[in-house]
Amino acid sequence: MYQKNFKYPDTKAHEFVIARLAKRGVSLDELAKLVYETQKDFELGLTLEECKKDVNDVMHKRELLNNAMVMLELDRLTEEGKVASPLAEIIENDSGVFGVDETLALQIANIYGTIGATNFGYFDRVKSGIIKKFDTSPEHVNTFIDDLLAAIVAATCGKIAHKYA
Repeated sequence: MYQKNFKYPDTKAHEFVIARLAKRGVSLDELAKLVYETQKDFELGLTLEECKKDVNDVMHKRELLNNAMVMLELDRLTEEGKVASPLAEIIENDSGVFGVDETLALQIANIYGTIGATNFGYFDRVKSGIIKKFDTSPEHVNTFIDDLLAAIVAATCGKIAHKYA
């Protein structure tokens, strides 16, 4: 039920996502390095420190936090056997025709418009760096986290592109 006095828990949502990513072995510095490696040839004055700041800024967007919480929880709940069949098997097997993982991630990338979306398509296809680690790791259910990481990097690249345009 809609509650008129509800205050969106921005800080708690951010802390939740950061903690969940850290628990899975993701550091924002690693994401910033991927952003830097991708963008340095396009923006000659770009520094790794600037990329770290921009990743941090992107990580505070509500659009990102909302989708990231859902994505991280779906991976976790599926892994713990708390998602019903047949959805559980679809998520466990990262079925190519599922597309919900990419849809949620694309909403994050779209925060910075078409450039974010095209960047996401690139990272989803190439699976470089930490994104590849999660895409190929059989240890956990990673259906959503690899796309989430690609979306964070893509959105940050989009933010940088907008800043330097």
